[in-house]
Amino acid sequence: MDTQRLILFFVFSFSLLLLWDAWQKDHRPPVPVTVQGATQSASQAIVPSPSVPTQSTPAAATKPGDAIPPAQAAQAKNEQLTVRTDNFVADIDLQGGDIVRLELLKQKDTLDENANFVLFSPAHHYYAESGLIGPGLPTHKTLYKADAREYALAPGQDKLEVRLEAPGPEGVKTEKIITFRRGSYVIDITHEIINKGSVPVSAHAYFQFLRDEAPPAGDPKMVNTYTGSAIYTEQEKFHKIPFKDLDKGNASYPKTADNGWIAMLQHYFVSAWLPKEGTPREYYAKPLPDKLFSVGVILPVAAIAPQASGSVTVSLYAGPQEQEALKDIAPGLNLTVDYGWLTVIAAPIFWMLQFLHKWVGNWGVAIILLTVMIKAAFFPLSAASYKSMAKMKLVTPRMTKLREQYGNDRARLNQAMMELYKTEKINPLGGCLPIVVQIPVFISLYWVLLASVELRHAPFYFWIHDLSAQDPYYVLPVLMMASMLVQTKLNPVPPDPVQAKVMMIMPFAFGVMFFFFPAGLVLYWLVNNILSIAQQWQITRMIGGGDKGRAHR
Repeated sequence: MDTQRLILFFVFSFSLLLLWDAWQKDHRPPVPVTVQGATQSASQAIVPSPSVPTQSTPAAATKPGDAIPPAQAAQAKNEQLTVRTDNFVADIDLQGGDIVRLELLKQKDTLDENANFVLFSPAHHYYAESGLIGPGLPTHKTLYKADAREYALAPGQDKLEVRLEAPGPEGVKTEKIITFRRGSYVIDITHEIINKGSVPVSAHAYFQFLRDEAPPAGDPKMVNTYTGSAIYTEQEKFHKIPFKDLDKGNASYPKTADNGWIAMLQHYFVSAWLPKEGTPREYYAKPLPDKLFSVGVILPVAAIAPQASGSVTVSLYAGPQEQEALKDIAPGLNLTVDYGWLTVIAAPIFWMLQFLHKWVGNWGVAIILLTVMIKAAFFPLSAASYKSMAKMKLVTPRMTKLREQYGNDRARLNQAMMELYKTEKINPLGGCLPIVVQIPVFISLYWVLLASVELRHAPFYFWIHDLSAQDPYYVLPVLMMASMLVQTKLNPVPPDPVQAKVMMIMPFAFGVMFFFFPAGLVLYWLVNNILSIAQQWQITRMIGGGDKGRAHR
């Protein structure tokens, strides 16, 4: 197999790798999970809410979440209150005291940069719900009361509490306290029970997300970004719970633990319930009618004696997948940024990009500097490859004569060509090495640009206002195509006319694919091509001057 065929092979292999990577993300089988611990299921020990008539005894609740009243797509909406902080505008429905709309003031909308991004919204039936499980205790369907309809974090104020009150059993008062903090995407949800009766009160609290299966508006069409749920525990680590697995009833995930979190993921953003470490909990995930899905966690509330009170608090993270921040919020939360099967390469690439960005203040310039560093790291390998290609170009006339001499005798032709390679000290595989080396780096950078919210809406210069999106005027893809044509001219011309035509078509075929790639990725490839052209031209010029006489013997 000659060099040209190998180059074609690796180019098509690269395309297949991208397709296989997308297919894997969509069809990856669920991770088998063994639930640890021998404690009794909390949902089997609780008294279900009387609003669920089919669950009249504790034994009826056989799975986590069975005792929770099911949500519906078309719930009757009641009066809402609005909370304004430096990070959020939150709408809280008095039915359930749930967050039904959450606008992120520091993140722009995907389709309209003049509007703010909205995470929780009725458009996707995407809500953060919570409630209590126990006779007469409030659920996410109970009507709460509030002292005001507008709340705002005042200048100089670090914390804002919204207190909601709901009816409970006779002698029992319940409150739901939603706490916002300045500069934070973490919201604390507290359920407090005050027992003024004469008998102890036992309860469990649940915290859940409701969402439909539709991806967010503006999600890339050419790639398979993930919209669905995920879970993390120290024992089982991080894995996803796809909606399609829940729909088919074959989702596998840990049901009980004393650590971890459960989340809803979408491109660039995550919402996660974060119970305190060391607290026993049950996780659940289930499909609902109208193509809705519910995932959440159940925690016990310690028995509350008469004339005493008790509470349970769970933190809710709802915001961008900023990796440095996620690491500090909860163990494993940064794993929600998914770089695919090349994470081992992608993670260091992002770290270096972030380091360069802190230095130069522009993500596009950071990509250019990273390209130069990668090129420098592989300089010895690429230099050897370009020397081999330059020598191949010089002996092309002799190879053409060999093909004419031996005609269809492939065995003698291959033997003569191998002798020629040996005499001229040419590695026929050398020209393919730069492509082979760049494939994993290219795919890794592809996922870094696609998955890192830090590069979302990150401008470069001139017309490039978002390095994570396509070039709006396709200038970079056209320049990249032109650079590939120049590289083709510098390479040896295949003796086979068919191969020569294919090699001339490849820059156009490959370039069209780049029309749909993020501008930052095309920028990387363009800069890499320019550096390669300079290096290849210099090496070809040097070898051409020194070896021309010997090559034409």
